[in-house]
Amino acid sequence: MSDLRELYQQVILDHNKNPRNFRRLEGANRTAEGHNPLCGDQITLYVQIQDDVIGDIGFQGSGCAISRAAASLMTSSVKGKTRAEAEDLFHAFHKMVTTEREAAGDPRALGKLAAFSGVREFPIRVKCATLPWHTLRAALEGKGQKVSTE
Repeated sequence: MSDLRELYQQVILDHNKNPRNFRRLEGANRTAEGHNPLCGDQITLYVQIQDDVIGDIGFQGSGCAISRAAASLMTSSVKGKTRAEAEDLFHAFHKMVTTEREAAGDPRALGKLAAFSGVREFPIRVKCATLPWHTLRAALEGKGQKVSTE
């Protein structure tokens, strides 16, 4: 179990230091902003969606290592997925970080997103990890609203 935690920590540190899809996406047809006032995390998400498929996605912003890595891994995970598949990933991720280990299922089913399975042990960090996901949902709804974890 210690080796798995170390691997997860390395994944989070790597995605914080070298975030994937960290860019303003020209040609995005959906955007949303998210803010976590407790930690100071801020994210702007840019999504290019066509025929109900997320063709490309990018983000910009600042925040703690958890929120930045979560945005990086989330964007990598949903690229090429349908809205319904992205919604299913949101629910699985949210369940993993907010429920007891036994009820959350096997986090390895989420691939690299499983790196956040330990976040449930730090309730204040759950908002950091889920901010990009809530911002994605707002972007996909197309309302251009600002999301807050409060």
